[in-house]
Amino acid sequence: MTKPKICSLFSGIGGIDLAFEQAGFKVVWANEFDNDAAATYQYNFPETFLSNSDIRKVDSSDIPDFDVLIAGFPCQPFSICGSQKGFSDERGNLFFQIMRIVDEKKPKILFLENVANLKEHDHGRTFNVIQEEISKRGYCFRYMIADACNYGIPQHRTRIYIVAFDNFEIGSKFKFPENKILQKRIFDIIDRSVKSDNKFYLDNQSIQYRKMKSSITDEEQIYRFSDYGIQRSKNGISFTLKANMGTWNDRVPIIKDHFGIRTITPNECLALQGFPISYSFPDIPIKSMYKQCGNTVVVPIVTQIASQIKKSMIDYK
Repeated sequence: MTKPKICSLFSGIGGIDLAFEQAGFKVVWANEFDNDAAATYQYNFPETFLSNSDIRKVDSSDIPDFDVLIAGFPCQPFSICGSQKGFSDERGNLFFQIMRIVDEKKPKILFLENVANLKEHDHGRTFNVIQEEISKRGYCFRYMIADACNYGIPQHRTRIYIVAFDNFEIGSKFKFPENKILQKRIFDIIDRSVKSDNKFYLDNQSIQYRKMKSSITDEEQIYRFSDYGIQRSKNGISFTLKANMGTWNDRVPIIKDHFGIRTITPNECLALQGFPISYSFPDIPIKSMYKQCGNTVVVPIVTQIASQIKKSMIDYK
């Protein structure tokens, strides 16, 4: 079977793209407007064509034919931690750019990912609009809300995954992946015995260190700042990685390793999102690396969904 072709919108650093390629698809065209995210994408997908244009200026005739459209469209307008302005936020309206390209290219299948709060935003009206827009175009609309820790990754990260088929018979038979027993914990991924770069450690002569050292004492736990002080995780599962990570005053997870108190590194964040060790960053600011980690997807969940989609495509004639 020829690999089904993918068009990727709002590609970020390529988490969804990686997942679909792991499941046997081929990305033939991608689009990412953020320069740093685009640099990371191209660094890891050097053979994939990447458009760096504003999606509103993309001419669909420039996109080669494809079978499946994938998009992790901007979540900040719908996130509890974001503005929650929804479609009144310019970024929220970018959803309709997806629909424009759907109208012009008519893919067989859509895959969309966003924050779980999309379902409840504006008392459910936002989600209803999305469902109606997709359904009225003749697609069978399916969705799942899932936490990463129920699919093999030791991070609390609840997201909504939407899959839509232009064939109702195939769409009605589609099954989302079932929960998996969590076999790994945070420190199966993060190695505390290896010293990280000094820039990730809190200076043990600083006032901040003296304030924190009495609270951050357990090398088996992961911590973070919050509005209520320092919190610790439970059951060896990380807090949700946020796009605003990057400084000691933000929500980047903190650990105590054999050498001191430090933030987890961008590469460790990638690992907590299920990226392979081969995935890496180009020469971009560290703050951008953390932002990209917080904005991307949990790869193994998407790979499992993509594998189910691939199975369903066998029924397409």
